[in-house]
Parts: sequence; structure tokens; C-alpha cells
Amino acid sequence: MLIGKLNPGKDGDEARSGEDTPEAEAHWPAPLATAPVDARVALPGSKSLTGRELILAALADGPGTLRAPLHSRDSALMIDALRALGTEITELPSDRVFGGDLRITPAAELTGSTSIGCGLAGTVMRFVPPLAALALGPVAFDGDPYARKRPMRPLLDALRALGADIADEGRGALPFTVHGTGSLRGGRVTLDASLSSQFVSALLLAAPRFTEGVHVVHTGERVPSVPHIEMTLAALRARGVDADSPAPGEWRVAPGPIRALDATIEPDLSNAAPFLAAALAAGGSVTVPEWPATTTQVGDQLRTLLPEFGAQLTVSADGAVTATSDGTIRGVRLDIPEAGELAPTLIGLAALAAHGTDGTNGVASEITGIGHIRHHETDRIAALVAEIRGLGGSAEELPDGIRIAPAALHGGVWHSYADHRMATTGALIGLRIPDVEVEDVASTGKTLPQFPELWQRMLGGWTPEAPSERSFIQGLTL
Repeated sequence: MLIGKLNPGKDGDEARSGEDTPEAEAHWPAPLATAPVDARVALPGSKSLTGRELILAALADGPGTLRAPLHSRDSALMIDALRALGTEITELPSDRVFGGDLRITPAAELTGSTSIGCGLAGTVMRFVPPLAALALGPVAFDGDPYARKRPMRPLLDALRALGADIADEGRGALPFTVHGTGSLRGGRVTLDASLSSQFVSALLLAAPRFTEGVHVVHTGERVPSVPHIEMTLAALRARGVDADSPAPGEWRVAPGPIRALDATIEPDLSNAAPFLAAALAAGGSVTVPEWPATTTQVGDQLRTLLPEFGAQLTVSADGAVTATSDGTIRGVRLDIPEAGELAPTLIGLAALAAHGTDGTNGVASEITGIGHIRHHETDRIAALVAEIRGLGGSAEELPDGIRIAPAALHGGVWHSYADHRMATTGALIGLRIPDVEVEDVASTGKTLPQFPELWQRMLGGWTPEAPSERSFIQGLTL
């Protein structure tokens, strides 16, 4: 029954990682920690912020530069999409190990009569259609096979209500075509964003260019990942846009110019999750530098969530966050509706807590409020349950979460389902459980192409003869 709900990652090369990964290389032996870790791990820019700033820069009233953006499959897909609509984007020469800055020059007029490949990127399939409605001519959208199963109907219906002409043959999903007319009326619209906060952010980001702006009213029970909407509002306000939330479940953006600026992208705090969690899985300490003092990123919640499992979190004077642990992992009862993207890492820790230190002294955990992660790159709840059981664990699906009971884990293949956070969770479990093999670790290229090397380096396994971080971003044509 689970298989029918999951993205198996075998619908073609694009469904796995977007790279031509030979089958013989598909299984990556997850390194086993043989000693406590002691590492400092620098990370590239935030995926969420990079995507939002690219959209706003493409709609701005002049050229601007994004400093330290994320270079990954998702950002490459977003850049390709914006270029297809007429935006000029150039990577500037740089010595940054994670890739150069980006110079964005908006098009005088967005152009249609093109097609856009979304891959598995939710930000591309959701953030770009409102821009396509502002372009002149039809814009066809499609993506990887599993992307066609990701929900889009609430956003497409909302765009139609705001004046867009969209043809999807009633699917409410990819593929579809937006017939742009060069403008969009905008105004008040109701929207059920229960499945994804990206539906709201997609409308807000383009709204300054709508004739009447937008006033979005959520009609569902609760919105997942509200911090992501707050991130969108903050990014708009930083560019001089009048954007606010007049009441819970309502967001409003006034029409007007989007100011061009040079923006620096914060490190991706959600990508910090498996590295900081490694201090719990292996014992020892892991430090992530350049943690912002204030941020709208969901990953900042790691500072309060990891201590629930027993980690000690400290922040240094220079802004570095360090997780320290003796390797003891406590069971938890967490309700985290605003931190769904952290859930795979936290559930990986819960599976290790259920295993205990030797498979005999495990403790139970329950993590809820994450029903919306069924609609991410795969059904993450079903996928996590299937893979934990596949390694001997005891996991149970709940309507909006997972319950994990004590059980000894063993080695085996951990499937990624073309999902970067599933792959990193398998690596985390492999720190303590011998002989775990992660299928399609290249799926981490979606948001962190350097993951395998950074993971090895964290454990002291990197040598100067190993490929540099730069080698992992080669082939991501920006």
C-alpha cells in the first residue's frame, strides 16, 4: 500500500536526481562514525531565500546582485525558468567555494511563447506561474514524473480567480499552460493553503506587479510552515513593497515597484539539520558558522528542537552555532507544524533513540503536525515509515505524523525516493547503524550538491586529494 503513495525515484533519470547516475553508483555506503565527531561545517546559501530573491530580482525596477546564493539543481531550474521569460542572469567570477554571485537584469517585458521544466522543485512549479501570467504569450509547465503528483489546484484556481488564463484539462497539476496577457488584475482571493504555504508565497511575490495587488484569505484549518510566508513578506518589505498580514490567515500586498538591490543570502539553516544532528548520532560536537542573529528561516528552530533530543546548543560571539552531545538520544513528543522541512532529520534521530545505544534500551517518540510533508518531493511520512521498517525499526503512520516504538535497527538499503531530505536522513542513521547504504545520494544535489563530501569531511574522511566543493557544482549551468 505504501508504494502507491511514494515517489519511487525510478520513473526515469529526472525522477531520481536530475543527473545521469549509473545504477552501479546508486548505493552510497553511509559512513559509520567510529569516534565522536569534532567538526566545523560551513554551508551554502538558503534554498528558500535564493528562490524568493531570484523571483523578486526578476521583477525589480533595475538590475541587482545576489551574493552567496545557493547553487543547486533547484536554483538552476529557477534560473532557467526566469531566463526563459526574458530575465538576464549572469554568474560573476568568484573564489567562493560554493559558487559565484549572480547578477540579475530584469526583462523590459516578460516574454512567453516558451516552456519551463520544473524538475521536482516546488518553488519553480508554484512561484513562476504568476510571472508567466504577466508575460506575453503561452508558457507551458511540466516537470519530473513525480512532480505531476504534487498539488497545484489551489494555486491554479486562485490565479484564475485573479484573472489568469490557465489550461490544465482539469488536472489541477502539472502539466499546464499559462496564457499570459502581459498583466494580471489581482485583488482579493480565497485560497486553501493547507497543503503548502508556497501557494500563498507564490501570489505574494508577484503581487506588486498585479494591477490591484493581492489580498489572500486562507480558507483551510491551518497553514503549514507559516515562517515561510513571513520570510516572503520580509523579502518584499526589504525591497520597499507594502506587504503585511492584517489578520491571522490573511496576507496583503499593495501594487507598486519592487526596488532593485544587492542582497546577501544567509546560509541554509535547514541544510544544517543533519550536520548538527550528527553530534547526537555520533557524540561529540558540530559547529555551523555564520548563523544569522535574526532570521525568518525555519531551520533556526533547530536551536530549540535539538535540545529536546538531549543536545546542548550554544551560540558563540561570532555567530557560530554548536551542537554537543555524549551520544545519548532522548525520545520526544513534538508537534511541529511550522518545521515540516526539519521533520525527516528529527524522525531519523527518533529512530536512533528507539534503537538505543545497543539496540536494547531504545525509547519511543511521536512527532506530529507534519501531515503536509506527504506532498513534498515524495510522501515523506510514508517513505520514512517504510525505510525505518526496512532497517528493522518499528514505525507507524499517524494522520499527521509518525509514532516510533523501541526496536533494534540493522543495516540495509535506505531509499531516497528522489528526495534530498530522505537521503540525508539515511546518512544520519548510518552514523550509528553499520552497513546502511543510501540509494541515490545524488538527490542531495537538489539543495546541497556538496553533501557527500561535507559529510565525509565532518567525520575526518576528507583528504586534499579528494574533489573540492567546486567540483560538485560543475555541470549545474547557471
